[in-house]
Amino acid sequence: TDRRDRLGALWLGVGLAVALSLAVGAVLEFTAANLSEHALETFVGITSLLTVAFVTTMVFWMQRAARGLRDELHGKAESALIAGPIALAIASFAAVSREGLETALFLYTNFKTVGPFSAPTFGLVLGLAIAVLLGYGIYNRSVKINLSKFFTYSGVALIVVAAGVLAHGVHEFQEFGFLPGEHAYAWDLSARLSEDSLIASLLSGTIGFGVSMTWLQLLIWASYLGLTISSYLMAPKKVKTLIPA
Repeated sequence: TDRRDRLGALWLGVGLAVALSLAVGAVLEFTAANLSEHALETFVGITSLLTVAFVTTMVFWMQRAARGLRDELHGKAESALIAGPIALAIASFAAVSREGLETALFLYTNFKTVGPFSAPTFGLVLGLAIAVLLGYGIYNRSVKINLSKFFTYSGVALIVVAAGVLAHGVHEFQEFGFLPGEHAYAWDLSARLSEDSLIASLLSGTIGFGVSMTWLQLLIWASYLGLTISSYLMAPKKVKTLIPA
């Protein structure tokens, strides 16, 4: 909008939103660290289900709203500029915190599906760096993205990862005794394959397959994946514009 005199208020809202997202992540980790074993299983199971619900809703929402998202944000920014710097800070805070809180919850539950933190931490840093570079490129109009293809591919990838988080949450509820079939394994390779191995970490962090998996986990994983991806891909494609326009 060429109102660089208001960038301070904009970045204030962004900074507060990032701080809130980090604080929520810290609270989740602190809470988990101070729970008993059974309470932790319940906590991780519940946060896993919440994460899957948030990610699934976000994927379908982005598919529908992406076409007008840029204009919508511009409209909100213009209205906030009229109202003053505080309103602009609140608008940017709302836009960033919505995604930041979902990201914090998603990362927390996804980290719980793997063993060592080194690999997912590297992926986290790499992903954030690419996102920043991509955002900067779009801002400078040096990068153009076909939103239709981008959200189709990234949406499918997120659904696959969410299916793995869901399977992990089911396992937590099985260990707690809330769901049956804890020892009814579809496979159990724990005697041959370490959970800390590269292949086990890759399978667990991407498609949600652990070295052991119960039939109930596999059934819910396959059901969610099949129904969600088919619904997502069958939805009418309305996003054909390039960003920046």
